[in-house]
This record gives sequence, structure tokens and C-alpha cells, in this order.
Amino acid sequence: MNKRSVIIDCDPGIDDAMALLAAFRAPELDIKAITPVAGNVPLVHTAPNALKILALGGREDIPVYPGADRPLTGQAREASEVHGADGLMGWPMPEPRSVLRDEKAWDVIWREAKALGGELELIATGPLTNLAIALAKYPDLPKYIKKLTVMGGGACFGNATPAAEFNIYADPEAAEMVFRSGMPTALCGLDVCHRAHLTENEVEELEGFGTVQAAFCAALSRQELSWAVPYGTPGAPMHDPCAMLYAIAPTLFTAVHCWVGVERAGVHTRGKTVTDAFSDAKRPPNVDLVLDVDRPRFVRRLLALLREYGG
Repeated sequence: MNKRSVIIDCDPGIDDAMALLAAFRAPELDIKAITPVAGNVPLVHTAPNALKILALGGREDIPVYPGADRPLTGQAREASEVHGADGLMGWPMPEPRSVLRDEKAWDVIWREAKALGGELELIATGPLTNLAIALAKYPDLPKYIKKLTVMGGGACFGNATPAAEFNIYADPEAAEMVFRSGMPTALCGLDVCHRAHLTENEVEELEGFGTVQAAFCAALSRQELSWAVPYGTPGAPMHDPCAMLYAIAPTLFTAVHCWVGVERAGVHTRGKTVTDAFSDAKRPPNVDLVLDVDRPRFVRRLLALLREYGG
């Protein structure tokens, strides 16, 4: 199989952790780097968390390059009430042997994109600050990016506010820069992530794999289960694993090519992704908006990747 070169830009984060552990076992991916950003918790946690997840997944060969510790403008947001103060619910993690690299995330994204001559793919499961800085510093970056997959936004509802999903709300200016950049972009928002859920029985199956990685992922999923009820979701929404599986196996999903923009000025709607999939305005499309998933196939593939840790 020809592996696809990717950089994973993330803010670990319980759902980032599960997505990363799945990615480490995906034969489709050649992970060139992980570039943490402040988001679910501050960068002082997300960057070390990336190293800990690499240690747990047995992939300390992958370098980690820290990125932005704050949004482009405005105050920093975080979601420690969901992820715990350390971002990983205080779960006991292995002590990493690898260390954070000195080079900045945005410089690494540019370096790898240029070196790969247009074959680099980006998978972003946190606020898009690192990518926005890369675009500002290296305006030619879009022509060297083959594909960008983003977990963020939502066509129908929010979670950080009634209108906005957390990753976009955390840095709306960065998200708008990215969506306007011309990079081929797929957006996996709350609409599809809540369809890509794990039921309690499926979490029990995952736990039954009997590995430390499976126990960790099951605990993370149960935390997500506790937050699913207000949204009427019959299981744990797989936010970042959903985007990761889209990047790995897009045929599991259904998307519509449409225009997406980010509201940045609204008192009640700042951070909302405005999606023109169906209106009469017919704005020029810039994003593949992912709206549905073949959930049984999604679950089978996700669990199969995580089962690999027992091999």
C-alpha cells in the first residue's frame, strides 16, 4: 500500500488521544509530525500530552513540534471541564522518552509541504491557529497541500455556544483564513460527528480487547457518553476520531461540496460556521461539508484499528 504523508495538528484532548491512537495503526498514513496547539487545554498540557500519547501508542519515532499558545486575537478558550485539567482526565500515562522539538509547528508544516512537492495532507482536530500562522508566513502554502481534513464547526448546532462548535469558536479568525485559503478542505462538523458515535455496548467491546490502550479509549468514550444525553445522541460522539477516519477512509462518509464561512462579529453567533449547502445564494464552493457516515462500517474500522494494539 502506498502510504499518504500527513501532519496531524491537534490539541490533545481526550478525543484527540483516541484519534491519534487509531491513526498510529492505520496502514494508509505516514505520519511526518504532530503539531500541538492550545485548545481543549493550554499548550503547556497539549504538547506534553502528545508525547505521552505517542509513548502509549508505541510511536515515539514521530516528532512533536509545538505551535500557538493562544488564538490570533481575543481571549483563549479551553474545555477542561470536559477533558480534565491536564486534558487527559488525569489518566496515568507512560513517561515519554521523546522530547518536544524546537522548530515551530508552522515552519514544519511549510518545510514538509515544500519537500513533498504537493503530496502533504493535513489533519486538524483542534483550533486552526497553527495553520493560519503558516498561511500568513508562507502565502504559497496552499499549492503544496494535497488535502486538509478539519474537525470543526456544524451546519445545525454548536456545543461551545448554541451556535458555535469549540474548535472554530476558539479561533474564528484562524478558521476563516483557512477556509478562504484555497486548500482542498473537508469539514467534519458536529452533524456527522454525532452520527459517528459508539454505543455503551460498543464501548464494552472496546474495553474487552484487554490492552492498556483499549482501557484508556474506553474510559475516554465513557466521558463522551456522559456528555451525549443533552444532544439526544444514542452514544458517545467520536469527534476527532470521526475526522481521522474520514482522512483515512473517506468512502465511509457522505459529503456535499459547498461554501462555508465563519461568523466573527455576531454577539450570539461568533464562531458559527455558516454553510451554504442548500440556499438560493449559491456562493462559490470552498469546502467538502461532511454530513453523514455509514456508522456500522465506521465502528468496525475504528475498533479494528484499536484492536491492533493486542497484536
